Amino acid sequence: VPSPPPPPQELEEVQQWRGVCDLKLLEGNVLRWGGAAAMPRSVPQNNPPYNMGAFRFELTFSPHHPLEPPRARLLTSIYHPGVSKDGHVCQPLTSLHCWIRALTPPLTPRLARELGEQPETFWRRAEEHTRSHAEPRPQPPGS
Repeated sequence: VPSPPPPPQELEEVQQWRGVCDLKLLEGNVLRWGGAAAMPRSVPQNNPPYNMGAFRFELTFSPHHPLEPPRARLLTSIYHPGVSKDGHVCQPLTSLHCWIRALTPPLTPRLARELGEQPETFWRRAEEHTRSHAEPRPQPPGS
C-alpha cells in the first residue's frame, strides 16, 4: 500500500529553508514541487561560482513517498559534472540503489574529467556559465 504524498505542511516547512525561494506546487500537483535555490552568501561552504545566482529546480515525489526518494531536476543550466544536460541530478543519497554509501559515476564525464585534470579551467567555465544562465539572486526579505 503506497504511503500518502508529502502533505502541504511539508511544503510550508521547506518554504522556510534558507536558500529556497519561490517554492510551490506545480500545476496544483502535491507530487511536483518547483522553486529556486540560492544558498545564502553567509554559509561557509557556499563557494563560487554557484553562489552568484539562483537555480530553478523541480522535485517529483513518488506516490510511494516516503518509501521511495524524490527525483530532482535543475531547470536552470549549470556547469557541473553531477548534472546531465537535461538537468537530471546525480543523487547518491536519494537513489533507491544508493541508499548505502556508494560511488556513482558522474552524469557528465567530460566535466568530471575537466574538474580532475584542469580545475582552474573548470571553475572559470563554471563561473562564466553561472553568470550566463543562473537567475539573479533574490534579495533577502526586508532589504
